[in-house]
Amino acid sequence: MKSDLDKYLAMKTALVNEKAKIEGRLNAINQVLGGEVPVAVVSTATRGGRRTFSAATKAKMAAAQKARWAKIRGKAAPTTPSAPAPKKKRKMSAAGRAAIKAAQKGRWAKKKSAAAVETGK
Repeated sequence: MKSDLDKYLAMKTALVNEKAKIEGRLNAINQVLGGEVPVAVVSTATRGGRRTFSAATKAKMAAAQKARWAKIRGKAAPTTPSAPAPKKKRKMSAAGRAAIKAAQKGRWAKKKSAAAVETGK
């Protein structure tokens, strides 16, 4: 862990030194050119990925867009569709629950016996 920290600090120092060299070169170039040269700023901020919308939100967005087009075309706006009915909750059977319970007990028994063998009990 300490060696990783030392490597990081050495790399940081090297990068700071490199930055100072580059800034010195840029200053020398600016003096030769006789003025400031604008440097382009690069944005590093990025968005995390695509947004996901629920089906209800997509339906609302579609209805709103249709209403906008209808307004442009001079037609009456369509009615907004109601939200889709929520899905019924699925229930697990007693047999399925018992099978999961038995499998989990088997996994724990296997893990405990491996730990017992490892410790020499």
